[in-house]
Amino acid sequence: MQSDNSSKHIVVICRSQYYWFDVLDDNNDLIMSEQDIALNFQTIIDDAENTPIAEAAKSAVGVLTTENRRIWANIRESLMARASSCDSEAAHNAECLKKVDASLFVVCLDHESPESLADLSRNMLCGLSTIEKGVQVGTCTNRWYDKLQLIVTKNAKAGVNFEHTGVDGHTVLRFVSDVYTDTLLRFAKSINGKSPSIWTTHSPDPSERDPASFGDVSTTPRKLEWNTTPELLLAMRFAETRLADLIQQNEFQALEFDGYGVNLIKQMGFSPDAFVQMAFQAAYYSLYGRVECTYEPAMTKQFLHGRTESIRTVSKESAAFVRKFCDDAPASQKLDLLRKACKKHSQTTAKCSKGLGQDRHLYALFCVWKRHAEEQLDDSRSDDSAAEDVLASMPSIFSDPGWDRLGNAILSTSNCGNMSLKLFGFGPTSPDGFGLGYIIKGDSITICASSKHRQTQRFLDTLNSCFIEFRNLWRSVELANGSRKFSMGTRARSYDNLQGLVAPATQPFGKTLTPNTVVTPEEDGGDSSSYLLGGYGYFDIGDFEAAYSRPPSPLGDASRRRRLSQKKEIGRKLRLAEY
Repeated sequence: MQSDNSSKHIVVICRSQYYWFDVLDDNNDLIMSEQDIALNFQTIIDDAENTPIAEAAKSAVGVLTTENRRIWANIRESLMARASSCDSEAAHNAECLKKVDASLFVVCLDHESPESLADLSRNMLCGLSTIEKGVQVGTCTNRWYDKLQLIVTKNAKAGVNFEHTGVDGHTVLRFVSDVYTDTLLRFAKSINGKSPSIWTTHSPDPSERDPASFGDVSTTPRKLEWNTTPELLLAMRFAETRLADLIQQNEFQALEFDGYGVNLIKQMGFSPDAFVQMAFQAAYYSLYGRVECTYEPAMTKQFLHGRTESIRTVSKESAAFVRKFCDDAPASQKLDLLRKACKKHSQTTAKCSKGLGQDRHLYALFCVWKRHAEEQLDDSRSDDSAAEDVLASMPSIFSDPGWDRLGNAILSTSNCGNMSLKLFGFGPTSPDGFGLGYIIKGDSITICASSKHRQTQRFLDTLNSCFIEFRNLWRSVELANGSRKFSMGTRARSYDNLQGLVAPATQPFGKTLTPNTVVTPEEDGGDSSSYLLGGYGYFDIGDFEAAYSRPPSPLGDASRRRRLSQKKEIGRKLRLAEY
């Protein structure tokens, strides 16, 4: 991945065609207004749409960024090595590559219009694969994964795609938040620009600038036309077919739970993030009867060059909760275990953010040993016995099955969201697992789930039932305790006034309305526990294991004859129909 601190231009990809134009001057001030950029985009779209399908496929160099890292590195090295050669065509390709590498970011103008959340998620994560007359014409070739990508669909849906090696989700979230905030502030300023405001900038308005002050810039779109050699075309062909296979191997679904969000979760007395994490645990356990390795990143930005530490959601407290949650236990007991599990998760999160987690430390030790082993292997390539000795010297902790299990996250999760985003997601990190990106808003929770064709939609449906059941547990306990606070929400202060806890200055006029404590069937979600458990009822995994691990008792001859004679009496006899 490349970057250039002096960059002034952006690259635009449309139907696998590449274009660029400058957007900043030498002082890093904007030189393009919204209308100017819109005009450039439309010009690019018109040009790309006139490109024949077969010709467009030959320009889809971006598919090479999806290749195996070593293969793409070799192709890049080959392209860049020819930059100073006498071959003008090879040198031209190297210059095109440099132009993409040095851009501020890449804008992908997609010709598709995904409507459903699942299709939108797939398009933003990996693009859509569509074959016409044997040619790939989907948006999957309209990408360059070595750069930060801003993706805009034909029906005005926008997203950001980034590769985790170069940037963390928290950094991209800050970027998106700034774009969102800037849009709101500019809109507010357009309504009443003379009013006092916190919005201050020394950057001149590009629409009011004299083009002569821009300096040496190019604001007119220019097309990057690659000289595709037979070798490059073959590499692009195999990269595209490999990419299409990968897309088909992954499934994406989304859930928009609008029953409640941060506001009610905090009112219930839980940490919102811990609450959602326990819902993931409960949903998986209710489907499979197992507790699996779960990963959630914690930010360690307070340290120099700090990135993340791994939060291990599974604990003794979380395991005790999910087991009891699927058992026919009292609501108060389930709620108490949920509180303990959430508290433990919050404590673990705080420790990891302070650099007190174990994963990154252990991984660093593993990398130290791996580097040492590689150096020893290089020194003794011809000596097989020496190589065996090096492998045998691996510390026992790294050869333990527990180490492999720790590195195989069945539930890979990440909380990355605020008002700037509608959805956030990523692919599964394990062939047998789920990738779960989630955003917890004031009154809703959105989850983008992915897997390699496990029951992704069923998992989200079960998760939806868990959210409803968690709320029902809290309500039933509050009602049993005679509390009414669950029905007040944000009206708590006015409700106190109505109860005379705070004397009103004047006697209010009109009939007093008190919060409704009756839960409607729509709000309750029906029999969520029945759906949650697949219609099979509550279960205790311990009873299940005990029942099927017990050897069958032997039958004597008399018992066997009696059992056989009773076979014909098994079942309810149906009366034959008379015609």
